[in-house]
Amino acid sequence: MLNEPTVIALNSRTHDVLAMGQEAWQMIGRTPGYIVAVRPLRKGAITDFDITQRMIRLLLQRAGVSRFNRPRVLICVPSAITEVERRAVEEAARGAGATGAYLIEQPMAAAIGAGLPIHEPLGNMIVDVGGGTTETAVISLGGIVALQAIRVGGFDMDATIQTYVRREYGIAVGERTAEEIKMAIGSAWPLADEMKAEVRGRDLMSGLPKTVILSPEEVREALEEQVSAIVDSVVKCLGMAPPELAQDLILQGIHLVGGGGMLRGLDRRLAEDTAVPVHLVEAPLECVVLGAGRCLEAFESLKVMFMGAAR
Repeated sequence: MLNEPTVIALNSRTHDVLAMGQEAWQMIGRTPGYIVAVRPLRKGAITDFDITQRMIRLLLQRAGVSRFNRPRVLICVPSAITEVERRAVEEAARGAGATGAYLIEQPMAAAIGAGLPIHEPLGNMIVDVGGGTTETAVISLGGIVALQAIRVGGFDMDATIQTYVRREYGIAVGERTAEEIKMAIGSAWPLADEMKAEVRGRDLMSGLPKTVILSPEEVREALEEQVSAIVDSVVKCLGMAPPELAQDLILQGIHLVGGGGMLRGLDRRLAEDTAVPVHLVEAPLECVVLGAGRCLEAFESLKVMFMGAAR
């Protein structure tokens, strides 16, 4: 029903919510001092409880939920978060108006959304590169056999590009500009159709607007630390998998999901470093939420079946 960035714009004087989602994302770096566009979720965890609760309440309202039809909520969370962070997510959902909050780990939801045969005695490997975390899991018989999670994702790549441009060219660029650079010319492996891009920012010495030309090689160099961390986590997870499942992975391959997984050449880089075929799924951005939707459908059908049996 909704596909929005997790950004909310607030008036710091009155604490009123001015915008949420795509509209608030457009405001980042472009607002007066008293209007703040913030991300209440960072590294897969809540950084501001009250704002997160207000954002969930707004999401429920946009989905058509009112005080009279309070829903049960299923939330996908990174497996890397702590028990305290899990409870914070549940309490935020209940405080926003949900009658019950249930959590599902993102790798499992992503595997379901990708249509992998997770209930069979077969090794299925999923790599979910999100905004704040990267999770690699080997799944078999409906459970996670091996898991490796790191707090590195797309937001860290954006911050690295900002730091690189500031250090090498002496200009400051915003978070949105850094993401646009990553999407336009960012890559994890040399590609055939590469081209340079114009980057506009503020000169740190003079304070005046300045334009520089950035090449894909430079962006690749800037992203190397994050890409290497992702590759290392995948290699470690492969090393944790039982030998029998490792045989399956050579045939089934690795399935890459998440917005960060859409970084050009990342599938090729993973394939080269692991010697295992890598497949980018059809809908990498929506894969996790589609899996959560299928979980809810299965839950509702089981509920109806048990209610019928009880009668």
